[in-house]
Amino acid sequence: MPRALFEKTGNAVFISHLDLMRLFQRAFKRAGLPLTHTQGYSPRPSVSIALPLSVGVSSQCELLDFDLTEYGVSYPEMVEKLNAVLVDGVRILEIYPEVSKIKHLAYLDCELTLEYDRGVPADAEGEITKLFAASSLTVEKSGKNGTSEVDIIPMMRNVTISRVDDNMLCLRARICCQNPSLNPNLIVAAIERYLPELAADFVTCRRLEVYDCNDTVFR
Repeated sequence: MPRALFEKTGNAVFISHLDLMRLFQRAFKRAGLPLTHTQGYSPRPSVSIALPLSVGVSSQCELLDFDLTEYGVSYPEMVEKLNAVLVDGVRILEIYPEVSKIKHLAYLDCELTLEYDRGVPADAEGEITKLFAASSLTVEKSGKNGTSEVDIIPMMRNVTISRVDDNMLCLRARICCQNPSLNPNLIVAAIERYLPELAADFVTCRRLEVYDCNDTVFR
């Protein structure tokens, strides 16, 4: 089964996961690349996206698995055909044979941009760095069964804070993305909870890369 590496940027970040799935189903049809369908009472096109993105989050490392009824064109030709019919902001970067199972995905690199209307507060980099160097850091997490307190430190690695300009900080971290997974919004929630004076006025999030349990780039 082939796998596509794609990016989701610009206004496309506001497309929900379900709408993105429908978008790809239509794109394959318009590109003349017929998808197979699952078996059973409600057959569905054979496309799946690993690690669904939250609305508003951009990424340059999304993975789409699919299966076609016939393979009459090369992978580079598939890329060209699909990109010709996809919307702005969703672009196939590469298609290749599936190498690793999605269940082996373990980590992802994320980038949070923290913007301050009145300028970055004094020593914000040092205070945020110190916060995430703690041995434990609990935040409130909402789920289907209500809210609970979760320690996010065991799910974070390689946290770095840098100043982009007078009004912006950049936080990068390698975080767990499966079993368990850490939503980057909880990183923001930790800053707001423990360092309210450093809460940003606006935050954007971007996925940079995905890895297996050996910290090898996952493809």
